Amino acid sequence: MPWWIWLLLALFMIAMIVAGVAYAVIHAMRGIRNVSGVGARIGELLNAMQEPESTAETMQTPSFAEPLADVADRYATAHAEVVERQAAKRERHIRQWAEWNSK
Repeated sequence: MPWWIWLLLALFMIAMIVAGVAYAVIHAMRGIRNVSGVGARIGELLNAMQEPESTAETMQTPSFAEPLADVADRYATAHAEVVERQAAKRERHIRQWAEWNSK
């Protein structure tokens, strides 16, 4: 091979290394910017977790100390909401598949 082909290959290799380093640095700077925002948000949440809550919110009667009818009603309501969400999800899936099949 002539010497000028080796020179072109070496210059191409150096250019690719420089481009790769530049790419990595640019994306690292973007990542640092994103991580700093996430870190600030986590710090806020941790500080909020360390603040004492009011006693009215923390003092709840345990379910075993309440009348069974009240607990059963709450459970039935919560279960009905779960069933409604599942039915809504199933309906959304059916509509989406029907839309895809009609195309």
